[in-house]
Amino acid sequence: MYFEQTLDVLTAIAREKRIKGWTRVRKVALIETVNPEWTDLSAEWYTVTDSSLRSE
Repeated sequence: MYFEQTLDVLTAIAREKRIKGWTRVRKVALIETVNPEWTDLSAEWYTVTDSSLRSE
């Protein structure tokens, strides 16, 4: 529902730890600032082109 990009792994780890310490209300507010509809941001990452990969 939310992601941030950074070029520095230590900055990313510090940010993740900081956010994990927040209350749920504050995390929801952060998500809703950039993704108010709670859209699945990974929906476009993958496309299945081989029908043999689909479950039946």
